[in-house]
Amino acid sequence: MTRIVLFHHAQGLTPGVLAFADRLRTAGHEVHTPDLFDGATFGTIEAGMTHLGELGFEEIMDRGARAAENLGGDLVFGGFSLGVVPAQMLAQTRPGALGAVLCYSCVPATEFGEAWPAGVPVQIHGMDADPYFVGEGDLDAARAIVDSAPLAELFLYPGDQHYFADSSLPSYDAAATELLVQRVSDFLARVRG
Repeated sequence: MTRIVLFHHAQGLTPGVLAFADRLRTAGHEVHTPDLFDGATFGTIEAGMTHLGELGFEEIMDRGARAAENLGGDLVFGGFSLGVVPAQMLAQTRPGALGAVLCYSCVPATEFGEAWPAGVPVQIHGMDADPYFVGEGDLDAARAIVDSAPLAELFLYPGDQHYFADSSLPSYDAAATELLVQRVSDFLARVRG
């Protein structure tokens, strides 16, 4: 069993995010799904980003850090889009981080240090024509991490959807999600604490 803290995307802690977490639980992992929005969910990415604008990225990172505070060490940090920000920050800066799973997003490793920590494995997942992942620099950041970190993997899926693994949204892609779940499950099995 691996313990993972999985942070939601900008539409909030949706039923689809919870369903993804349940898939990992079924595979035998302990999954924590903190609610960074205090119960609020949004019908669109834009509405969620407006809410984020009111809170600020610093507050989201603080909430993410507080959510992981009492869980001890030996954790994998995962996130979907917006949730990648606290997940990546914790994976890069928290002692004892076992790894990271970054879905739909990636920020330059230099945001949280000089480089990705050499001993921390990371998987990065996104669609190859997602306008957010490809068009806003996330794919470039992901490739830079993979080029510099020996334990980094990048997986691209065919398609143009952003939240492709959220079964509660129209962007859901069942085939891509199956592959994502398998890859994440294999990753979690390898990085067990």
